[in-house]
Amino acid sequence: MDAFKLLTRSTKFKAGNTLSSTLPSKGKAENPQLFRDETLLESNASGKKRKRTQAAGDSDAEDGNAGDLDFFGSGKRSAASASAKKDEDGPSEQKDASDSEGDDSMDEVERRTILNSHKIKVTDMRDFEEVQPTQPQKEESKKKKKKRKQQEEEPAQTLTKKEQKKARRLFPEPLISFKQLRTKYNISRRLAENIAEQGFTVPTEVQLGSLPLLLGDQSVAQKSGTGKSIEPDLLVVAPTGSGKTLSFMIPVINKIVRHHHEDPEERGILSVVIAPTKELASQIVNEGRKLALGTGVKITLMKKGMRVVERDDEDDSKDVLDEDDSESSGSEDDEKATAKNSKGKAPVTKSDILVTTPLLLVNALSANRTKPLATLPLVRNVVLDEADVLLDPLFRDQTLDIWRSCTHPELRASLWSATMGSNVEDLAKSTIKERKDTLSETKSYPLLRLVVGLKDSAIPNIKHKLVYAATEQGKLLGLRQLLHPAAASSTDIRLRPPFLIFTQTIPRAVALHSELRYDIPPEAGGSSRIAVLHSELSDGQRSEIMKQFRKGEIWILVTTDLLARGVDFRGINGVVNYDIPNSAAVYVHRVGRTGRAGREGGIAVTYYTKEDIPYVKSIANVIDVSEKLRGTNEDKSVQKWLLDALPDLSKKKKEELKKHGVKARQTQGTKDDKKMRISTKSGYERRQENKKKALISASRNRKSQPQSGADSGSDDDNQGWQGLED
Repeated sequence: MDAFKLLTRSTKFKAGNTLSSTLPSKGKAENPQLFRDETLLESNASGKKRKRTQAAGDSDAEDGNAGDLDFFGSGKRSAASASAKKDEDGPSEQKDASDSEGDDSMDEVERRTILNSHKIKVTDMRDFEEVQPTQPQKEESKKKKKKRKQQEEEPAQTLTKKEQKKARRLFPEPLISFKQLRTKYNISRRLAENIAEQGFTVPTEVQLGSLPLLLGDQSVAQKSGTGKSIEPDLLVVAPTGSGKTLSFMIPVINKIVRHHHEDPEERGILSVVIAPTKELASQIVNEGRKLALGTGVKITLMKKGMRVVERDDEDDSKDVLDEDDSESSGSEDDEKATAKNSKGKAPVTKSDILVTTPLLLVNALSANRTKPLATLPLVRNVVLDEADVLLDPLFRDQTLDIWRSCTHPELRASLWSATMGSNVEDLAKSTIKERKDTLSETKSYPLLRLVVGLKDSAIPNIKHKLVYAATEQGKLLGLRQLLHPAAASSTDIRLRPPFLIFTQTIPRAVALHSELRYDIPPEAGGSSRIAVLHSELSDGQRSEIMKQFRKGEIWILVTTDLLARGVDFRGINGVVNYDIPNSAAVYVHRVGRTGRAGREGGIAVTYYTKEDIPYVKSIANVIDVSEKLRGTNEDKSVQKWLLDALPDLSKKKKEELKKHGVKARQTQGTKDDKKMRISTKSGYERRQENKKKALISASRNRKSQPQSGADSGSDDDNQGWQGLED
């Protein structure tokens, strides 16, 4: 028997095993969609037509044979059939093409087929009593035909939970192409041009489903019973990197452009976008300004000291820092701002869209918690990006204060995140209902939930690796193997920079950075290629590190969960969870920094030690669901025996883990601290360093103390001491 085969029987060798040919850093994906049905694309290419008389149930069972339209084009026929028809009929084909382009309405079977193929589910979240009257009129007419005696004798029929779910389900018309935003939904011409200039052609799943809802979908209006296209309150759960920012910015900008045309005199803050971190808020502003270029819509990033409302009880003598909201930052604007500040208080910001973190806006509305909360009467849209964090106990009160301060009767709220629990949905539902009761409104506006894929699952287009490292030293060794992969190594993990490394706390991030800063050779850039980013750095330092990382000057960024949410690094090849995440939701957001916009080849590596074993099962379940969603049965990173062997975590321990993380890594100066220390130095080297530090601090203390002797006595002499008396 061959000895080599015997030793390597558990190793699967692949062609080109050195590095993946597809990496997220190699460029833009051809199709940004995560759940694209190849059978639909093939049927579109062959030009096969699907029968319109097919039943809705058959379309659900045979989605692959139901692709009669070019779902990813402009609504025209396939290229092969169009060219053949053109040769036969000549100019008459142009007329048919124009007619087909104009007639872009779909029946329910077509809408259902497309939404199911992209794993999009839209549900009405209102109480069932409000949804019940929206049933078709045919059933109502049948009920009217019944005799009164039969109606009295028959007991009231109650629908089962399954029937109620079916009644709540909606099938809005999807957005086939970004060109339809102009032709069908009549958005601003300049906004449509900006979208095209950004290179957006094929909408992602969240854009495919949410944009028609927010821009006015007639199918939803008919089912809601109003007959008019009404903008709903919307809850969106979509994978990371799927284009949620574009999905909520396009309708908001278009709505403000229309408002400027209808009422040019009314100016002020018309929309508020709330994000949990400054980095995410800054990113939203940058993306929004690209879309709003030339539309007259001003987007402002909230900064400390900015005034957003006029208050009658303000102190005019108080000096307030002014932050100009213009897109340019030239010297003339700075001179104007300083001139305004020198005169007194700064003017109220002239912005249409305000992007902010919760605390900054609450402080601005309440004058740093010294006065009652002011109102924002002109705001028509409140957008909560990463809504599950904003409605978490850490930010909940601040977010709800902002939400309640928006007093316009036509206010619409939209909540966006990749993970959203039922508690967040219930809180949003109760807040909207509370607002309706306070305003005494009789209208029932739709509250819809849109889910792409499976709730609270990681993106399916990346690979997950769960690695047992036993100890902290084992994790450091495994991380160094990623930085310096051996040619003869049997591991299949090949992670190329740039990538992110997540730790549990700021001290651990700083310690890991100091340990790795010399691992990259000087000829490749040395320590300048590795940086650490955390919340204790100044805003200038954080923005500079982010800028260098985006440019590619920094290859490896060690950070905390500060960058786990929302921040878009399009060229990230992988994510390393050096410390296990505090929850499954944190894991979903961490690994979502790679594989964005449909890019494949990203890797998520998670190390866990003996202390982490009780907390691994929730992460392993997320990985297992993600691999099932991807459809890969081979090379699973989490085997069934591991899922069965891992212990379940109680609800109380889950809450403690979410708040504090692994307790062993929180202790400092104890025995556990030595085990959790990130270092390869021996105890002798540490003692020598501590002695050296002690000598240096003692020397500084001696220098800072006042000198004794003649110098100290001279002061006493000058104060009038005349010596001994006779």
